Amino acid sequence: MQAGKTLKMLIYLDVETTGLEQNDRICSIGMILYEGEKISTYKELIKSPKKVRPEASAVNHITNEMLQDAKEFENSEAKRILEKYNDCDTLLVGHNVVFDIEMLKREGFVYRGGIIDTLKCSRALIPECEQFSLQYLRYELKLYKDEKQFADELGIELRAHDVLSDALHVRLLHRYLNEIADDARLQELSVNPVLLEKLNFGKYKGMFIEEIAVNDANYLNWVLSSMESLDEDMRYSIEYYMKMI
Repeated sequence: MQAGKTLKMLIYLDVETTGLEQNDRICSIGMILYEGEKISTYKELIKSPKKVRPEASAVNHITNEMLQDAKEFENSEAKRILEKYNDCDTLLVGHNVVFDIEMLKREGFVYRGGIIDTLKCSRALIPECEQFSLQYLRYELKLYKDEKQFADELGIELRAHDVLSDALHVRLLHRYLNEIADDARLQELSVNPVLLEKLNFGKYKGMFIEEIAVNDANYLNWVLSSMESLDEDMRYSIEYYMKMI
């Protein structure tokens, strides 16, 4: 927990969406909520104005038929819970939580509390990892050793890309990161760009960005100018190493 401050609520959040395009929306929300010593879970399907894309269903196993009787976000219990704790005394924890917050914004909900992004924190504090997806870290960091007991205690079914199962692994990853840094440091890392060492896509995947900058600067210039979806950390890192050459 954050040093020197008593939080009203700690929320581990995961959302699934109809796709990854600009007009896609939330179709499922899962939360593990810590309110003092009380722990509760919540999971809800959300009826979306956008149809679930087949490529999204292939990952999250949510179909349009499953959403027919679901509530829209505006009338959902998930919105009521989030609004109840939407203040500076709440800490929202997620893997790439900026994405989750952006998706909530598309639903008309603007989050006002603190955040811990376990993706950014993992990149900053465990740079030796080859990948940083939640499922990769689940196995690389051996989070799975404690998952069954925790899942049984909370009545959560373990299944990749199920919102509650993923929220559980975010909780276990947060605990791992707390062995390296306290929450104050994790919050600081969550709102600042992380300097990455290696490229994680394309023909130079797995190579040091500094080396690519020296040997093929044109490729990195192309990446910066052409890839609008490039995440903040990767863009910052490419620009950093390009300035060094």
